[in-house]
Amino acid sequence: MRRFFSSSRYLVLIAVTGSFLASVTLLLYSCLAIVQQIISIIMNGSVSTKEAKTIALDFIENADVFLVSTVLYIISLGLYELFIDDSIELPEWLVIKSLDDLKEKLIGVVVVGMAVDFLGHAVTWHGDTSILYLGGAIALVIAGLTFFTAFRKKAAYNDK
Repeated sequence: MRRFFSSSRYLVLIAVTGSFLASVTLLLYSCLAIVQQIISIIMNGSVSTKEAKTIALDFIENADVFLVSTVLYIISLGLYELFIDDSIELPEWLVIKSLDDLKEKLIGVVVVGMAVDFLGHAVTWHGDTSILYLGGAIALVIAGLTFFTAFRKKAAYNDK
């Protein structure tokens, strides 16, 4: 039974592979979208101010897809490092020693992704008040994540 449970950790390779493939797919998709945008801009020639805002928003949305891709990549590396092999060489900021470390790194990227999403809405804002609700909701989520992270760090510090 012990050997069975020891070997069962390799089932995590399913999640590692899936999140890695999803990351690569999003990277390729976003790169192709950017190349298509650039080609479209070159073919159209001059661009009006309104079109420039739309183009900027499209690039911002692609940046958001890159961030999501990064989250999936960090999940893939983190799960591999936690369950399969912790001896792979990674930069210090990407070393993950616990699920809490993985959560912290993901929360950081999620906060940035939410900020990029809000920026996209702000660029296309037409003066209505719905942006206040969106901004408030994003602020509450970020505050909650910040509280969660600070609470976990304080609890971990007190346990030592």
